[in-house]
Amino acid sequence: MDSDIAAALALGPDSTMTDHTVDITTIGARTGEPRRIEIWFHNVDGDVYLTGLPGRRGWYANLLADPRLTFHLKHGVHADLPARATPITDPAERGRLFEAIIRGIDDLYVRRGSHRRVADHDRWLAESPLVRVVFD
Repeated sequence: MDSDIAAALALGPDSTMTDHTVDITTIGARTGEPRRIEIWFHNVDGDVYLTGLPGRRGWYANLLADPRLTFHLKHGVHADLPARATPITDPAERGRLFEAIIRGIDDLYVRRGSHRRVADHDRWLAESPLVRVVFD
């Protein structure tokens, strides 16, 4: 993998909300058509993850039907990376990952000078989609 791409995916303690923002293209579960959305990604222990607010998400349904996606870096480094998503369903693994992800989100808000925080950790753990992204 190109070193600039690897650096963009690595994130770090000084990463901004913009650094976390990418687009992904999935294949629609019902339509079979490409669907592109903007989403945040997270890096935990060198692995890339996608998650979102608690509740049903179309992108997650699409990835359950077809795990292929394109991961579009668009800030600083521009690249369209083919990848596969693996849903994270094991409760212990989800707990460990969400602890790190939520801490990272809260840190982003603090660095922005915001008092906002992820309010309901238990709800995120129970209801938020979570996938690991593995690049082809």
